[in-house]
Amino acid sequence: MSASHRPIIIIKRPVQAAAHHGGGWKIAFADFMTAMMAFFLVMWLLSTSSPEQLAGIAGEFRMPLKVALAGGTKNNNNNSDSVIPGGGTDPTHAEGEVKMSSTDAESRDLQRQEDLKERLANMIEADPVLKLFRPQLLIDITPEGLRIQIVDSSNRPMFDRSSAIVMPYMRTILRAIGPVLNEQSNKITLSGHTDSTLYSQGDRWYSNWELSSDRANASRRELIAGGMLDTKVLRVMGVASSMPFSQEDPLAPVNRRISIVVLNKRAQAEIESANAVKAGLTVSPPGNAQQQPASAPAPAGVQAAGPDTGRSN
Repeated sequence: MSASHRPIIIIKRPVQAAAHHGGGWKIAFADFMTAMMAFFLVMWLLSTSSPEQLAGIAGEFRMPLKVALAGGTKNNNNNSDSVIPGGGTDPTHAEGEVKMSSTDAESRDLQRQEDLKERLANMIEADPVLKLFRPQLLIDITPEGLRIQIVDSSNRPMFDRSSAIVMPYMRTILRAIGPVLNEQSNKITLSGHTDSTLYSQGDRWYSNWELSSDRANASRRELIAGGMLDTKVLRVMGVASSMPFSQEDPLAPVNRRISIVVLNKRAQAEIESANAVKAGLTVSPPGNAQQQPASAPAPAGVQAAGPDTGRSN
């Protein structure tokens, strides 16, 4: 048989479809995603709940099932209208208005203080001039608020000898800090400190009390010249050497310093309340601040410093 007459053979193999795996995995995955969404929703609700609400939720889980089914007892407040036994009153609503608990307010106030501290630290690091004086700038958080202390050093005093004349680098520091203090509504206090060195003529005419008061006022003027609002100042005082930085060495240069405190809301309310009581007014301090007795007035400072009498301050 010739090649042109060979029969053509076609082989057909049956095509088999792949095995059907079903859609069970899709249902399992959907259940997993639903559970995760519910979990993150619960975590978010817990993170935004107040301490009172968290205490109420905890009390609900601690309550025996039989007591809960019977209506339960409201552990925190027997007169509460909360739907959760033991949950107390709703801390977020009062006569249709939203209010904030004192704990939340204090936490936010503290956070603002921390933010301001970080802002000042970054400003000092970014400014080559201010960075030179970084060892003389002490910034910390105290019970009254954010405290900024500018201290003397043996070779770089803040003021001219025995006077309230501000040195040029001290003026640079104060005028750079001034505008930053406007970023928060909190008011400030300024206090001047000296070491224990006495004037050769004693304290009869001009003493450390007058000197510390004059230096605190001179610092206030430089802050305002730098851009700080005059209304932010709540108190200016001189404390002489009554609050030394170094307890071991009353003559140490670090005892000569200016302290600026950005008050937290509680400390500000206490000072404002004390000032109002001293003036014969009746006010109710905001928040939970308690009325404190007015402190004794700081000694009045003399406007012009006396002649150099051998004092090292």
